[in-house]
Amino acid sequence: MRILFVSSNRIGDAVLSTGLLDHLLRAHPTARFTVACGPAAEGVFIRMPNLERLITMEKRPWGRHWLPLWAASVGRVWDLVVDIRGSGLAWLVPARRRAVNRRRPGHKTVQLAAVLGLDPPPLPVAWTGPQDRARAAALLPPGPLVALAPTANTDLKIWSAERFVALFRALAAGPLPGARAVVFGGPEPRERPLAAPVLAALPGAIDLCGVLSLPEAAAALARCDLFVGNDSGLMHLAAAAGTPTLGLFGPTPSDEYSPAGRRTAIARSPTGRMAELSVAAAVDAAVRLLDVSVPA
Repeated sequence: MRILFVSSNRIGDAVLSTGLLDHLLRAHPTARFTVACGPAAEGVFIRMPNLERLITMEKRPWGRHWLPLWAASVGRVWDLVVDIRGSGLAWLVPARRRAVNRRRPGHKTVQLAAVLGLDPPPLPVAWTGPQDRARAAALLPPGPLVALAPTANTDLKIWSAERFVALFRALAAGPLPGARAVVFGGPEPRERPLAAPVLAALPGAIDLCGVLSLPEAAAALARCDLFVGNDSGLMHLAAAAGTPTLGLFGPTPSDEYSPAGRRTAIARSPTGRMAELSVAAAVDAAVRLLDVSVPA
């Protein structure tokens, strides 16, 4: 059985789609998968079991990025084509069955689960290899470790560096005594300057900003006791890796994009502006997520 799965350009949406792939892997353990995604999201799938081919689509004007994917997939009869991007590709390649996403209300995982008629929606997963876990083990000492992700793809989603520092200090002084900060960020040039003030204020922090592949980041996040970060791909990856994950939300709708995992929570600005999200509210959400009490 061969399955073509068309995922997202964006890391966060790609991570959220892994729940569908995990379901299909369990339902069809001998199937071979071809996954199409954007270049930034390639690392989400590179360690996926039963992956026969990974096709990256470079964004092109006028939708011309679909032409190479069509050319790469039209010569085969697919047993199933799943397209979470809702394009017309599924109808332009030979397929015995097609499942195409369309806009629906609810959380992204609920929207995606509806593509295959699944209820409840399967949770995202993070695939890693032995080499990724070995690198994470070499980089990170025994805990407690608090992952901080102070970057995002737009300034509107970014909580200030000063508040990340204050939150970490409150956690290290209370519910996670002796904790060490681990600062994560992507490889984009704009992310290092966003992480720099946090690293400068926390001299003992471990700097993992821009130095890890996505599978390595997932393995490192899995070793952390808590993740706190802006609404970003790293937030979704942390939740998929099984890390207790606190997502910080301002303008984006948390009912649609909150982290999906077994232990997750959000702290949301009352006005939609990240500047209005207090440190106290974030600390309270983190404490409730960890299910510990703060010493008086």
